[in-house]
Amino acid sequence: MKHQTVDQLNAVADVHAEAAVLIASRGQRLERWAQLLEQDPGRRLVALAGTEYATPDVRERMRSTGSPITVAFEDPIFRAQGLKDDTYGEAKRFFELSDWQLHEVVCHCHVGANLPARWAASRVRAAITPGSGILAWLRAVFMH
Repeated sequence: MKHQTVDQLNAVADVHAEAAVLIASRGQRLERWAQLLEQDPGRRLVALAGTEYATPDVRERMRSTGSPITVAFEDPIFRAQGLKDDTYGEAKRFFELSDWQLHEVVCHCHVGANLPARWAASRVRAAITPGSGILAWLRAVFMH
């Protein structure tokens, strides 16, 4: 193995020194995801259809280009921290969410075929605090 300085690595790689800190807690990962969504709050995102009706194995593989999960996967820091793809199952694992919590963020039954990124951000933040949910989301949406 060849040892290189950080400056040498920066010349050939996309190095993020803050990446190691971000994964420190579930809450920090969720907060970063919400912030990524808020970078373009009006961006129309695609919802996943029927997550609650899919069998567990099908649900794990569900994905849609342009979903809230895609926004997380576009982040090089999340990918460096181990986010492998933009599937439902990978988001559930990486962000340590229950099916119900992830359903609240990505399923079409609440928002139709698509949703603004700011709504998804509110739903992600609602998952940070246990016991929060649709009421916290509604409060966040209507207070902005």
